[in-house]
Amino acid sequence: MKQRQLLDEIALREASLDDARRELAAGELGADQFAVIEEREVRGLDAARQRLAELEATPVAAHAPARRRRRPLLVVALSCFALAAVGLVWINSGLRQAGTSQTGTVNVSASQHITQLLIEGQGDLAQNNALAALSAYDQVLALAPHNIVALTEAGWLDFSAGSAGKNPTVVAAAVRDLRLAVSLAPREAAPHLYYAIVAIATPHNTKLATLEFKVFLSLHPSKGQVAIAAPFLKQLGLRY
Repeated sequence: MKQRQLLDEIALREASLDDARRELAAGELGADQFAVIEEREVRGLDAARQRLAELEATPVAAHAPARRRRRPLLVVALSCFALAAVGLVWINSGLRQAGTSQTGTVNVSASQHITQLLIEGQGDLAQNNALAALSAYDQVLALAPHNIVALTEAGWLDFSAGSAGKNPTVVAAAVRDLRLAVSLAPREAAPHLYYAIVAIATPHNTKLATLEFKVFLSLHPSKGQVAIAAPFLKQLGLRY
């Protein structure tokens, strides 16, 4: 079963790359957006192919205990951002319907699969399993590269992992995902919130963080979202 899932994930990611290349050639996708999608899918393909090779080289009896093979890089140390991470479990409930994207809709079967993956990801976060959650959100993005919930949550989790592992490549990819989420959903509070938190955690980006938090506040965020933002707003001297 796990081998079949990995083969399906590889096929989905390859199809996502092909679709992105066609959209780029047709002028339906910008170069920056294509770069984000290409980097994410190539990274996901490399990881999936590695897991598949490891699985095929491991005796069947050893497969049962682990739901997913963990990658050392993605050991997430959230430290002072723990509240923000917990907020991801429920913060995006009001965003775009799970199975749709900025450029169109997906079929009913794919939409149901995406919804199930998002539920699985939020369940994994509720159990403090950030690695499993990130895997679920990456699978969503393979099906729907412009899904705002997955972009926001995967972006935050990747930023946390990249920061903890001192990996600038992962951090840069995370920032691009969050920036894309903000550009695709400018009237949604959650992408602005997490992009702002990333900005304030990054040297020399106080002005950007202040701007993003001001936009966030203008979008009438929920009480839960404001609670997550509160310590950062206080740090910047912003009223809420």
